[in-house]
Amino acid sequence: MSHWLVKQEPGEYAWADFVRDGRTAWTGVRNFQARNHLRAMRRGDLVLYYHSGEERAVVGVARVEREAYPDPTAREGDWSCVDLVPVKPLARPVTLAEIKADPALRDMPLLRQSRLSVMPLTAGQFRRLLALGRTRL
Repeated sequence: MSHWLVKQEPGEYAWADFVRDGRTAWTGVRNFQARNHLRAMRRGDLVLYYHSGEERAVVGVARVEREAYPDPTAREGDWSCVDLVPVKPLARPVTLAEIKADPALRDMPLLRQSRLSVMPLTAGQFRRLLALGRTRL
């Protein structure tokens, strides 16, 4: 199993919207590296949901339900999306400031490539973020 982090502006599609919907197609990714990460996702992989913008915090855990397929929102180009389902919210959000301050997370792609919207995590980074969020799966 692989682990991932996806970023979304809460004003555009917040964790609460995702939970309400019960499933979403993760569309609209228009960065080649992020697209390749979507294509590497496998059914059952776990995904941390990060609110970007003003909030800047990991807020929940999702799971890949459907592997990469052509993004129906793409008007041109070779873009992909995956389907995600919510698993559970974190007991407490893990802020970007906490992530930056934690030595175990210093190599996270979020800190090295902050504009990337889909990124891999190591199993250790995933577990550490769950621990900081006081959440068990």
